[in-house]
Amino acid sequence: MKINNLQNNKPRQWPWVIAICVSAVAVAVALSMARQAPEKKTEPRLPPLVELQTPKFQAMQYQLASQGTVQAKTETSLVSEVSGKIVTIADVFVAGGFFNKGDLLIQVEQADYKTAVKTAEAALANAKAMLEEEKARAKVAERDWLNYTAGKAPALGLRKPQLASALAKVQSAEADVERAMRDLNRTEIRAPYTGMVKSRAANLGQFVSRGNQLGVILETTVAEVRLPLPLSDLADLGINVNGSRQTLDLPVQLSADDQRWQATLVRTEGVLDEKSRVIYAVAEVQDPYQRSASNGAERAPLRFGQFVNATISGRQSAPVLQLPRHLLKPENIVLVADQAMKLQLRNVTLDRADQQYAYVVSGLESGDQLVVSPLANPLAGLQVRTASDSANTSSAASDNADNTTVDNNTTENNTGNTP
Repeated sequence: MKINNLQNNKPRQWPWVIAICVSAVAVAVALSMARQAPEKKTEPRLPPLVELQTPKFQAMQYQLASQGTVQAKTETSLVSEVSGKIVTIADVFVAGGFFNKGDLLIQVEQADYKTAVKTAEAALANAKAMLEEEKARAKVAERDWLNYTAGKAPALGLRKPQLASALAKVQSAEADVERAMRDLNRTEIRAPYTGMVKSRAANLGQFVSRGNQLGVILETTVAEVRLPLPLSDLADLGINVNGSRQTLDLPVQLSADDQRWQATLVRTEGVLDEKSRVIYAVAEVQDPYQRSASNGAERAPLRFGQFVNATISGRQSAPVLQLPRHLLKPENIVLVADQAMKLQLRNVTLDRADQQYAYVVSGLESGDQLVVSPLANPLAGLQVRTASDSANTSSAASDNADNTTVDNNTTENNTGNTP
């Protein structure tokens, strides 16, 4: 009986279910139609942000960079000119020892050479005596000829050949004395200039022969530094590319390990290196070891063999723009922003260029500002902006938003107060 009642009630519930569903759909449609669609705003595409710099043209003295190794201007190998045993070696004749011009460095035993001098002097005295005797005989022969024979006397009768022979023997003996004296003087090896000992190859008691090397010495009065320069830098030194000016007088500053030395560029070698394709300029440093300083060493000594960096003061330029090298594009193109803040590609003329800077002499227009920040795709006419422009734009947008908020609040208040 209950089953039949349930079956009879089911058809009665369906109308209610359908009514509820229809009502829900109607309410959803009404709500969706009443809701306002969100306002679509198109965000403006901002120009690329760049950093600008105002170009400044000014005259400057070009500084050329190079490097080299300090070396002695004069290097001498001491060679024995006589044979004998070494009996004296100066205390300063060691590697690194300093000496003055004329100091005795090495002395070879002199006994044999003093004997040779005495022998030569005795031979000279004998030759002079023979010459005087022959002169007397010639006078006697001339007088006898005049007393016994009329006419001109022959040369043989006047003993002229014998007199010439005696005179030649005297000259030969004088030459022997001079040679013996030179050999005696050569037993003392003295310093030809003020300098230092680079190496020593002789010891006390050693027997040396003529031509044996005794050591190597260096002059310390002047040091030299060979500085390689490309051919393009010669014009900045006032040197004609053809080499018409080889003698210079340009200031050079040398540096190494926070030390500074003043030098002078005196000449170029005039020969292009076949491998590196550079030409060498020579700078001189006076008294590199500070040996002549009156109140002690005022600065650190510039030692031979030391590697130094050099800055050469070149010619004075016309007003130029010193441009970092990375801002110079291929074909001498520079990116600038004109007065309308549009990107322009200027073709500039360079006075010179090195590894760090390019020096622009012309090519920019009035009102141009250098673009110093990188751009991915620089195109002529592209609108650009700076950080200050962005700040001004943001400030203006914020003020507009604040004004809009105030206007909306005022409208709502007015609407609420309306009866």
